[in-house]
Amino acid sequence: MNRYSSWKYIVIIFLIGLGLLFALPNIYGKDPSLQISAARSAEISELTEFQVSAALEEAAITHKGISLGISNLTIRFNDEETQLRAQSIVKESLGRNYVVALNLAPATPDWLIKFGAEPMSLGLDLRGGVHFLMEVDMEAAIEKAEDRYISDLRSFLREKKVRYKTITHNKTGGLLIRFKDDTEYNKGQSLLADNFDDLDVESESSEDEFSLIAVIREEVLLETQRLALQQNITTLRKRVNELGVAEPVIQRQGLKRVVVQLPGVQDTARAKAILGATATLEFRLVDEEHEPQEAVDGRPPAGSKLYYERNGLPILLKKQIMLTGDSIINAASGFDTLTGGPDVTITLDGKGAKKMSRGTRDNVGKRLAVVFIEYKMETIKQDGDIIKEKEIVEEVINAAVIQEQLGKRFHITGLDSSEEAKNLALLLRAGALAAPIYIIEERTVGPSLGQDNIDKGFDSVVIGFVLVLIFMAIYYKVFGLIADIALSLNLVLIIAMLSLLQATLTLPGIAGIVLTVGMAVDANVLIFERIREEIRNGNTPQASIHAGYEKAFSTIADANITTLIAALMLFSFGTGPIQGFAVTLSLGIISSMFTAIMVSRGLVNLIYGGKNLNKLII
Repeated sequence: MNRYSSWKYIVIIFLIGLGLLFALPNIYGKDPSLQISAARSAEISELTEFQVSAALEEAAITHKGISLGISNLTIRFNDEETQLRAQSIVKESLGRNYVVALNLAPATPDWLIKFGAEPMSLGLDLRGGVHFLMEVDMEAAIEKAEDRYISDLRSFLREKKVRYKTITHNKTGGLLIRFKDDTEYNKGQSLLADNFDDLDVESESSEDEFSLIAVIREEVLLETQRLALQQNITTLRKRVNELGVAEPVIQRQGLKRVVVQLPGVQDTARAKAILGATATLEFRLVDEEHEPQEAVDGRPPAGSKLYYERNGLPILLKKQIMLTGDSIINAASGFDTLTGGPDVTITLDGKGAKKMSRGTRDNVGKRLAVVFIEYKMETIKQDGDIIKEKEIVEEVINAAVIQEQLGKRFHITGLDSSEEAKNLALLLRAGALAAPIYIIEERTVGPSLGQDNIDKGFDSVVIGFVLVLIFMAIYYKVFGLIADIALSLNLVLIIAMLSLLQATLTLPGIAGIVLTVGMAVDANVLIFERIREEIRNGNTPQASIHAGYEKAFSTIADANITTLIAALMLFSFGTGPIQGFAVTLSLGIISSMFTAIMVSRGLVNLIYGGKNLNKLII
């Protein structure tokens, strides 16, 4: 009686060994580091490594090591103060073509990394992280809305056969609509007043000029701004989800600002680049009737606009846009089967597919250009003042001949690297921003605040854990010591699972671990009290041990399953801190079922199994 099969001991030893392996990286901690990533026009190479090393050596800043990755460069330091000093030196040395981000690099030995063992991620309240304050460019949102009205007005007036000269942005605000004569002017004014309720139409005519000023109503502008902010928040959430950041905080602040907090993020440089980028695509036909060099030397011809390809060569494109990135519903990076270069496969929505189909059907044999558009906000120091400059990057990444009518799915090439293809696919997949959004404030929550919280949380776990160990050892003697061993292994397994899943540990998560400690020992208390009861009823020690584990199991299972259901509901419907609590509670319940029942039973069987016992020390 009370003997385990060999395979059960093998399973227990294997799982405990696995738990120790994946929990071990958390002992080594993390080094303050700088992570350097290249902008689209630059690259990370051995030359970059040499330049950084020389700059740090000249500034007499010591470091623990520099490692060159595929797309980034990581420099480790001994303390946070040196890390911050080094950031300003490296930024100045490399210039604006590189992103220099503060980070924490795991100090895990190589032999553990080979097994895929990494330390658990810590939340913003523990580890620190990145805090962004972002501002939506509402002027651009309004300008975009006006562009839509210009397109609608042109189509409407053509449909009604009203002849007009031009429809353009008015310098003092609104839209300027110029007509050919008084008759067309009167027809246009009447039609616009009856069909465009969102516009206030005012006369701007003179003796030789027949024109109207159409101004978007105030309430419509406010709604446009509100929708732009809301769409940007939704898009940012999608981008953060694509980055795989756990428990992010994305919330509105005021009328045009958004707060983004990314706890435990591993690649802060990429996060900054992805969140701050307002990337989209435009598909335009190439103007092959005029020479691009003439536009460079003078003015572009009417109906065309001058762009530049990636190799620096000028190219003329039609002003009329065939399709924009708003119609893209999915994008995936890959490699072109013909050239072997990186590409992005685009999937359009129904409306976009019709536009692309109609546009390419009528222009087979002509060239179609893919224009990449990105808005950036650069911070520069000028005469001692910090100045923020808006920069718009517009470049033609591909201009290919339309071989056949295109439909819902096609792919674009001409990208510099697979990393750029991945980032572009991510941005397009997450959706276009309604208006450009700029990072106006970036804060890294310092490790000092995180360390203070970690110390307090660690103390709470240790104190609760030690008190439980002492109580169990005194009250249940040998069985109490067995429960203490199981409880210790339970903590190790929780840490191992958090590390293996790369779940983010927060202060509420630590509260979940403390609660789990109490719940884990509760299972052993139920078993031990049942054994005592069996002994009092006159059963033999071996029969009492067997009955204690068998009869208490259903009660323990019921209690843990109901708590697990509650934890899963908290995780499903909660946000942020509540999810952090639910994660550790759920993992703790699973591991405690294993340690409190299977591990403790195995230890009891090793000590007492198969022996003639007269009494139990319990």
